Amino acid sequence: MKTEKHQAKEWLKPLREWVVSLGIAVAVAMLFQTYVYAQSEVRNVSMQNTLVAGQRLIEDKWSYHFHEPRHGDIVIINGPESDLRLIKRVVGLPGDVVDIHNGEVYLNGEKIDEHYVKGQTFAGSVDIPFTVEEGQLFVMGDNREHSMDSREIGPIARSSIEGKAVLRVWPLPKFGTLDK
Repeated sequence: MKTEKHQAKEWLKPLREWVVSLGIAVAVAMLFQTYVYAQSEVRNVSMQNTLVAGQRLIEDKWSYHFHEPRHGDIVIINGPESDLRLIKRVVGLPGDVVDIHNGEVYLNGEKIDEHYVKGQTFAGSVDIPFTVEEGQLFVMGDNREHSMDSREIGPIARSSIEGKAVLRVWPLPKFGTLDK
């Protein structure tokens, strides 16, 4: 007949295994969310109609370690340029000249096709044409008449880019990739 002490040890071993397994799973999930992919929520109207408040996105924090942001990427910004985390579209890369004429954006002298834009684009407080320097990006919201972006706060430091929005996961009817 088993003693009480022996019976206590029998259930402690599986309990310990469960606790260790759960702890490892939580640690891996937290590392994954911190350094690889994370969920973000849209909290303002600056990206309408592409993104609206309340939508949830998957943010890729990993790929910009291997390549630089590209024109048209939707990026998450978390830096000293703003007290808030921002979601904006990359318009200008280092070396680009961004100009605005008659509500349209020109990049390096050529008008760019921005079928996703809501409203007209007006110059803000930065001097236009604007040349993007090394280590910077020029970003704008898709809702051009209601967006605090590089036209107001200036260029964004490359180091302020937290990641790239790649997938909309909520609401379910809008589930899918974020096209340019």
